[in-house]
Amino acid sequence: QVQLVESGGGLVQAGGSLRLSCAASGRIFSSVVMGWFRQAPGKEREFVAAITWSVGGTYYSDSMKGRFTISRDNAKNTVYLQMNSLKPEDTAVYYCAAGFCSGYGCHGPNAYGYWGQGTQVTVSS
Repeated sequence: QVQLVESGGGLVQAGGSLRLSCAASGRIFSSVVMGWFRQAPGKEREFVAAITWSVGGTYYSDSMKGRFTISRDNAKNTVYLQMNSLKPEDTAVYYCAAGFCSGYGCHGPNAYGYWGQGTQVTVSS
């Protein structure tokens, strides 16, 4: 079992930045991939970024690459999502997830078996 707890969400003005954190606990295998997804009201859950726990290889959604950066601190069992140049359309609940996948297989929510409770990000115009 893996437990995931997100933090760092909040209200920010357009153009601002936020850093989300995801603290992982439990049985974390070195081959696990940690992902960030988001879901806005009335929309499907959307892939944001993912990172391999062992070597730190990263995957990004094409639409968010360049503004968002995923990283991890293995010593703290924590994954981060640095979000810059935020836009009102980035408003959503952001979820951390853990699973086993590779390449574009990591872009789908079905690749992840463990999810956090989510953290709200609201970007005002």
